[in-house]
Amino acid sequence: MTDEIPEAEAITDKLALAWTHTARFLTTASQLIHLPATELPEIAFVGRSNAGKSTAINTLAQQKRLAFASKTPGRTQHINLFELGPKDAADALFADLPGYGYAAVAKAAKLRWQKVMADYLAVRRSLSGVVLMVDSRLGLTDLDKQLLEFVAARVATGEIKLLVLLTKSDKLNRKEADAALRGTTEFLAGMTTESSDVAVTLFSALKKQGVGDVAQALHGWTHAR
Repeated sequence: MTDEIPEAEAITDKLALAWTHTARFLTTASQLIHLPATELPEIAFVGRSNAGKSTAINTLAQQKRLAFASKTPGRTQHINLFELGPKDAADALFADLPGYGYAAVAKAAKLRWQKVMADYLAVRRSLSGVVLMVDSRLGLTDLDKQLLEFVAARVATGEIKLLVLLTKSDKLNRKEADAALRGTTEFLAGMTTESSDVAVTLFSALKKQGVGDVAQALHGWTHAR
């Protein structure tokens, strides 16, 4: 496991960002059975309701409203799929999963969505990678760690790649940023194996920190020969 995303050799960040810019809405579903079966590699974006998930997706895609950020955190309760690549020959999918952990959401809705997300992360056959958004000022919360448990087995075998983005890193000084990276890396070491692909990096949508590197990593995940 590396603290930072390794430099991609096969494609520049400019080309990778041109690829993420092609992201376009495909469909939305409230249950797994309503998601289309696909052979395309799928990357899921997950995180707490206030971790900056929608902002990160929009920043990567260089589109202001691709992923909709509800004014009421926790309100969005659907899986939204986006296609990437040429319009007549899509080569990957992004899956925007509902944010979790917002206190005002009814308990029944929380439990239902916890089940949907757990099932998706455990059995979705086309899932090839997970990007977990974590507020860098808070670090991994209990809910984040619980979500990581859902994917731990598939990450350990290398079936699913994992990237943790420490969002809002522009709000940290150097010492705080180093501490955030170190704490997250130490936790992830417990789920890392010889077969796994696990990384963590600082990310700021405001300052565009890490954006090109993340685009390169996701392109590499979905275009590996």
